[in-house]
Amino acid sequence: MVESDATQDFAGDRTHPTEETLAFISQNKSANTKTEVDSSSAIEFDALVSELTSKSPHNPAGWRRLISLATNSGQISKIQSAYDKLLKQYPNTCSAQIAYISHFLEVEATFGEAEKLFIKFLRDSPSVELWQFYLTYVRRRNLGSKTRDTVGEAYKFALKHVGQDKDAGQIWHDYIQFLKAEDPSSTWEKQRQTDALRKAYHQAVQIPLDNVERLWSDLAAFENDLNSITAKRLMADLIPSYTKARTALRPLTNHLHALYPPSQGLFLPSLPTFDATERNLVGKWKAYLKWEESNPLGLENKETLIKRIQRVYRKAVIRMRFYPEIWYMAYHWTNSVERPDDALLILRAGIDANPASNLLTFAFVEAKEQRNEYAEVHTAFEKLLHVQSKILDGLEKNPNADNHEFNGTQPSSQSTNISSSQQSIIKTPPIIELQERRVEYGLVYILYMRFARRAEGLQAMRKAFAKARKDKWVSWEVYEACGKS
Repeated sequence: MVESDATQDFAGDRTHPTEETLAFISQNKSANTKTEVDSSSAIEFDALVSELTSKSPHNPAGWRRLISLATNSGQISKIQSAYDKLLKQYPNTCSAQIAYISHFLEVEATFGEAEKLFIKFLRDSPSVELWQFYLTYVRRRNLGSKTRDTVGEAYKFALKHVGQDKDAGQIWHDYIQFLKAEDPSSTWEKQRQTDALRKAYHQAVQIPLDNVERLWSDLAAFENDLNSITAKRLMADLIPSYTKARTALRPLTNHLHALYPPSQGLFLPSLPTFDATERNLVGKWKAYLKWEESNPLGLENKETLIKRIQRVYRKAVIRMRFYPEIWYMAYHWTNSVERPDDALLILRAGIDANPASNLLTFAFVEAKEQRNEYAEVHTAFEKLLHVQSKILDGLEKNPNADNHEFNGTQPSSQSTNISSSQQSIIKTPPIIELQERRVEYGLVYILYMRFARRAEGLQAMRKAFAKARKDKWVSWEVYEACGKS
């Protein structure tokens, strides 16, 4: 009896935690931990935004971390803020654009936001991947037979923009399959379908697409099914253009293989370090761009050729955003085909990406001076001087830091005719580098003064020199140049 009472008393002892109590405590701890993690992530997010937008905008790893924090937060406002800021720093980055849009495709209620982003991004995008993503969305939204025209127009729209791209072969194939899937209800509709298919095939097989040989075989089968006699004539007419496309595909593939390494997720270009690998990459880009300019396809339609090369240059300046020489090539070619306004837009975008570049700013001021737009010339020179002065201040405070923003070029001591392998191991001593940067800085003042005198007279030149005299970074060459003026 006593033993039974004791057992009963123990069973009712509430000084020991029950399973229910332990579960509650565990849940409470998890909630507290999650709150702490969320709070820590929010603090890190805000700190990263401040760092990336003001102090260190050229930090790919930091931007990727910002996107990760925003995505993990699940807060659409943070996601929008992070992607908007990233795409301002790295415009037309298709992988970021696709990831951004994807956040609004999870539920139908936010499809409207996705469509706004499609409109915003597709306008200037040379990316086949983004256009394919758009077509997938259009087909998802337009499944019925009544909306076939909408899908068809979307394909035409996409092919108009990126149909000349080597990687657009899948879009051409999908478009042709879409046309074949139509079920004509009359002879007239059947003839219209045949004409549309023939037109699509004929356009596609004259482009060096990655699947051009397959499309050629499909075209031959299509024509033979219709009429084997006329098929021979039609195919014979296309053979020269198809042969050019197929022949060009091999060197095109070789060029592009060297320029686009395997995808590594969110690719963001870094500031150049001018090592041997990077100089080799720049050389390959230049070779490819010159190859495209040479019109290897023998395109006779000038407008088609111009659009093709424009798209190539758009892709080049996205990938090589911080290399002024690539921007300059784009500007020079655009100017050569008598598109001066487009050429100036390229220079402006290039200067936004490389504000310390002498090459791009000098080209810009020359173009503006020819138009007698002197106010913009003054603004451009003063902006360049301000940016380079800040970089020189940074070199003075931290002489051992790597500074790759100045002109987007190497110091002159590293620009001699030494091999690329030697360049990769040479580092200019800090004092010498600072001196060389001062000489380059002085060159900006010299050209500024010459412009002022040439365009506005002696008084304007003296005003520019007066400003130079107050600048601590001005070298003796500026004084000499003023004395000889």
